[in-house]
Amino acid sequence: MTSSATPGLARLNSAEGPEAARLLREVCVSGAWIRELVAGRPYPGVAELHAASDAATARLTPADLDEATAGHPPIGRPTPGDPTSAREQGGVREEDRAELLALNLAYQERHGHVFLICATGRTGEQMLAALKERISHDPQTEREILRDELGKINRIRLARLVERGEETR
Repeated sequence: MTSSATPGLARLNSAEGPEAARLLREVCVSGAWIRELVAGRPYPGVAELHAASDAATARLTPADLDEATAGHPPIGRPTPGDPTSAREQGGVREEDRAELLALNLAYQERHGHVFLICATGRTGEQMLAALKERISHDPQTEREILRDELGKINRIRLARLVERGEETR
């Protein structure tokens, strides 16, 4: 089966606008990102969908990025009942949670938003090290790292949505 024939991609491509937006909101809550991806349909394959997502993420304004990060729970505290955040943060050991949460609060005070990192495949120690490094970044540097991490998260969630036809939450 080619990527263009996946049930999830066919579903996204053929969905009415509001339904397509609902599906994409499971990936990223930025309204600007969602509108751009809905408008770009149909996508011939997953690669083109990922390219469109990357381009939309690159165009997000600071306010759009704030909106996108608001849809992510702090590292170390997955959203209760949300299998996506539990799966993505599965590498966090219980003994790392308190330090991650404390540093996340300090990060939020400094940068004005939640610490965002693509947690899939990373251990709690790796995320803690990244948080310790990134907390001291200037706002512009951190904003671009945040944008890159959001793009990685969006790609993983889009792949789950379109390749396997799963809802991400």
